[in-house]
Amino acid sequence: MKETVWVIVPVLIPVIMGIFLLFMKPSKSRKTLLWITAAGLFVTAGLVGYVLSLGDAGYTLFYLTDTLPVFFRVDSVSRLFVSVVTFIWICSGLYAFEYMKHEENNKRYFGFYLLVYGILVGLDFSGNLVTFYMFYELMTLLSMPLVLHNRSHEAVMAGLKYLFYSFFGAYMVLFGIYFIYHYANTMSFTAGGVFDAAVLAENRSLLLAAAFLMLIGFGVKAGMFPLHAWLPTAHPVAPAPASAALSGIIVKGGVLGIVRVVFYIFGADFLKGTWVQTVWMTLALLTVFMGSMLAFLEKGFKKRLAYSTVSQISYILFGLSVLQPVAVTGALLHVVFHAIIKCTLFLCAGAVIYQTGKTKVEELSGIGKQMPVTIWCYTFVSLALIGIPPTSGFVSKWYLATGALQSGTGIFTWLGPVVLLLSALLTAGYLLPVTVKGFLPGNDFDYVSLQKREANGWMLMPILLLTICAVALGMFPNSLAEFFAAFVPQLM
Repeated sequence: MKETVWVIVPVLIPVIMGIFLLFMKPSKSRKTLLWITAAGLFVTAGLVGYVLSLGDAGYTLFYLTDTLPVFFRVDSVSRLFVSVVTFIWICSGLYAFEYMKHEENNKRYFGFYLLVYGILVGLDFSGNLVTFYMFYELMTLLSMPLVLHNRSHEAVMAGLKYLFYSFFGAYMVLFGIYFIYHYANTMSFTAGGVFDAAVLAENRSLLLAAAFLMLIGFGVKAGMFPLHAWLPTAHPVAPAPASAALSGIIVKGGVLGIVRVVFYIFGADFLKGTWVQTVWMTLALLTVFMGSMLAFLEKGFKKRLAYSTVSQISYILFGLSVLQPVAVTGALLHVVFHAIIKCTLFLCAGAVIYQTGKTKVEELSGIGKQMPVTIWCYTFVSLALIGIPPTSGFVSKWYLATGALQSGTGIFTWLGPVVLLLSALLTAGYLLPVTVKGFLPGNDFDYVSLQKREANGWMLMPILLLTICAVALGMFPNSLAEFFAAFVPQLM
């Protein structure tokens, strides 16, 4: 491993610039605010790219105790998650330049937006469990202002709910960390696990309980049943670009935590065939179906998309829980594809609300005639989320279903693909009515007073770019698949 301080630079730069924005004089023009934000996003993205080019690099910042360093390291999982974070954060940030015009306290919003970006880079580059936990908690604390940005009673209560649920999950994780520290050889992430076989055998029941608590704890952030309720409460009240970031990225912090704990701390072999795996698969499939059904029944546009996130993130969790290389590959592919697709959906919803003020699905009749570019983009990414070829969602779900069928996990071998298929049908049922009614409003629609309400370039550019990626990655998935094929087998 190459020791280099460059690993922490892309963590510090957006944090410093975010703090600068928060303390900047309010008299500064909005244009200055946007230039500083853009500089923070693109400079950090360039630094992230440079760090990734260094290969297996790491850096120890300082020691909390004699044996607990704050340690950063770049590995294959880091590269995946930090690349997704950077791309989505830039797209949502550029979109917000226009969207946030109708919101107050832009300085605070963009200040915390940069702060959270730096913390997410630190989370992705964390080289051991203690460093990861520190940045995981900071991610919760610093993303909460994005949820309660407009400071309405509803937003404040949603922010508090997000905070309480997140802290509850984090404390379950902390409980598991205590046992890992006592029994493990190291706290550093190591592919295959950090325990001696004899230690695992002697303390099997205790360590299985610790693993389960950590799965549930990280599952809170990922919206897994039964602690999913914060997500459909928080997303609708946040500004649309914040909702896109929350749904596309913040929930992936829980997914990353589960990946690190399962494959880099306990090891997949330790959990295979245990009651922990069985309960985990059960909760994941239950969440997939429940989230889709609640989204199907929901009338609010953004809240429908929030319930969709509950369901779709558990596609990822199910793929991981199968503990089979093809399924894990599908789960990691869905990390990328879901982030792009769901970010686009929330940005489209935000554009509709920004231009029309309509927040209910039933109010969107004829919206395709008013905002054709936005609704066509919405339609393409909806097809991707459903899993229609040749879009990206089809690829990840193919891997998930194939992996489940090859897993030898008893009833879950066939139950998993069946639930994924039912969820896909429900996904079509709650996403496509917006398209159908949007472009085919019927004879009762007032065509005479129709007005074009398409959003401007700052909002359309990220939406178009994300839509192209959602389709193109489905047509040309080989590079990503080869990337996963290089390291996923090492985790099993």
